[in-house]
Amino acid sequence: METTVLRKFRDNLERQRQNLLDWLNGTPDGEKKIRLGLATESDLLARLQKLDDTIHQTTHDTFGKCDVCHEDVGADTLEMDFTSCVCIDHFSAEQKRQLEQDLELSHKVQKALLPKDPPSIPGMRIAALIQPAEIVGGDYFDFFRFKDGSYGIAIADVMGKGLPASMLVASLQASLRILVPEYDSPVDVVRRINHLFCHNIHLIKFISFFLARYNPETGILEYCNAGHNPPLHVHSAAGAPTVSRLRPTGPAIGLTESSLFEAARIDMQRGDSLLLYTDGVTEARDANAVEFGENRLADFVAERNQFDPRSLIDDLRIALREFSGGTGPQDDVTMLAAKRIG
Repeated sequence: METTVLRKFRDNLERQRQNLLDWLNGTPDGEKKIRLGLATESDLLARLQKLDDTIHQTTHDTFGKCDVCHEDVGADTLEMDFTSCVCIDHFSAEQKRQLEQDLELSHKVQKALLPKDPPSIPGMRIAALIQPAEIVGGDYFDFFRFKDGSYGIAIADVMGKGLPASMLVASLQASLRILVPEYDSPVDVVRRINHLFCHNIHLIKFISFFLARYNPETGILEYCNAGHNPPLHVHSAAGAPTVSRLRPTGPAIGLTESSLFEAARIDMQRGDSLLLYTDGVTEARDANAVEFGENRLADFVAERNQFDPRSLIDDLRIALREFSGGTGPQDDVTMLAAKRIG
């Protein structure tokens, strides 16, 4: 296991241990009984012992090792259960059945979380597509209304794939649906999300995240890009369309509490298009391991600037499949296209 990943696990385990000790030592007995419910203090002490044992393993190079093959269990498995000592390849038949059931349930939950249809935004057409590389994934897009009634558009990519990434997506969505209606600015929401995730979730992952606020009356799109792939703004001026990249205005979510985020804005004029996407698009590879890349994507979008968003998404999906030789995506693929028509 990489040193940085191991250190993050150890730091998180030590923080859990200290929080548990503080609660045990500082909470009156009467309140403990209420908070514990059917559990007992012995259950907490048993968990404390597990934490101690696991922290000891992180300092003796035995943490996360499979008891059968002695290879790394895998960070994704450890995120679900830090006491895991068997890799997926050596799961019992019952463990595999349980994992399949968990994945199927997560797939249904994740599918239900995504918007069924884009919202009706005055003067704008929108289309979106998401293709997980596995049953569940770490990509996410959504739509919101800010406090002042303006329209919110979000896209995110959790590092990794599978069940742990999908669980973090669900947490992000729940946080956004609570916070966005309370704020007028994307950058304020991003700062708050970063604070919550750094403090309240034991992350060994990070999240690239783009949040925008669109005012249909002015055409102004204000955004904060937290380490996400630069969305493409195609401006339909006289002559050839021009493509600009909405570069990051801050680091990814969950790296440090002291991260600085800034706001930026563009003017979406009539006929302009915007494409949001995750790295599964630009990192799609052909038979020679050549990536699709940002430049190819920018050219593709510029050439189809007259297309409506649904046609653009459909054409890009086909182009990626043909570029990759007809194979499925190696990573989660998400794209969201918007076009101002009035």
